[in-house]
This record gives sequence, structure tokens and C-alpha cells, in this order.
Amino acid sequence: MELTGKIIQVLEPRSGVSKGSGNSWKVQEYVLETQENYPHRMMFSIFGEDKIQQAAIKAGDDVTVSFDINCREFNGRWYNDIRAWRVDHVQGGAPVPPASDESSAVSPFSPSDEKDDLPF
Repeated sequence: MELTGKIIQVLEPRSGVSKGSGNSWKVQEYVLETQENYPHRMMFSIFGEDKIQQAAIKAGDDVTVSFDINCREFNGRWYNDIRAWRVDHVQGGAPVPPASDESSAVSPFSPSDEKDDLPF
């Protein structure tokens, strides 16, 4: 799924250490507002410090966010999780490609070049 809008708020990052593996983790959440007659708001997250830095999102940025929606149950309640897997900065209505690092040809934040079997 994909949505374009303006970042109206950058929330405080959360971090911790996973119980099972002991690895540290970091997640950053953002609030995006669409630029329509009746604007909609969506909070999405980026997981992983390297991906957060690569996205380089600031309040006021116009972006197109590609994301997946998942839901999980906790204590009998269900919660949606909107996780971004790609963010393109938009200027003048056209996406701006992310700055390339010549040391890595494939971005870990962008989808891989694997064959997609989905019919759409």
C-alpha cells in the first residue's frame, strides 16, 4: 500500500533489547497527513536504526510511504501496526530518489529485486 502526504509529527523513538536474542532494537513513529479536501492522518513506524537514518524524515517533509499493515492481539484487544518499508521524499509532486551510497548497491530499506509472484 502507498500513501502520500506531509509529516506533521515525529514521535519520540523507542528502543530496547529483545528478550530471546538479546539484540538491541529501535523504532521511530511518524504521523502523516494527506493533502486532500478532507485530510486523513496515519501513524506509521520504521523499525531499525539504519532504516530510520536512511529515511531521514523530518516534520514538514512531503513523502510517499509504502507500507504493510499487520495486526496483533494483546490481552484480548487487537492493535494495527503500519510498518513502512520504503519512504520517498516528494518535491513539486515528483518523488526524489534517496541519496545513494556507492558502497552498497542494494538499499536495505528498498524492496529487493526478487521476483514477485503476486498478480497485482
